[in-house]
Amino acid sequence: MQSTLSSGLGAGALSTPVGTDPLAFRKLPSMAAAASPADALKTGQKFESMYLSEMLQPMFAGLKTDKVFGGGHGEEMFQSLAVNEYAKAMTASGGVGIAAAVQREILRLQEKAHVPAPAAS
Repeated sequence: MQSTLSSGLGAGALSTPVGTDPLAFRKLPSMAAAASPADALKTGQKFESMYLSEMLQPMFAGLKTDKVFGGGHGEEMFQSLAVNEYAKAMTASGGVGIAAAVQREILRLQEKAHVPAPAAS
């Protein structure tokens, strides 16, 4: 199964399957507008939350619940949503440090991109 990079980037941002176009990353939206430190932190928190959710999913995959107070098809359907909320809560309460690292990297890359070339003597 081939994945596309269009999810999370807006409608029509990139509809080319990654497996068929090795240069698909060039079609991603550029960082034309500078991100503020708050925006960079928000992006880092979203990434950390997504990462934690993916790491928590296997932990909850094999859990069996008591049929009297839980379980059934409803719980199975909404388990991934609950895990996503757990990840968001973990990130909001300080997380594991991924958000801060992503923020620093975004700001570092942004500064590097906007540094004027040294004047020739």
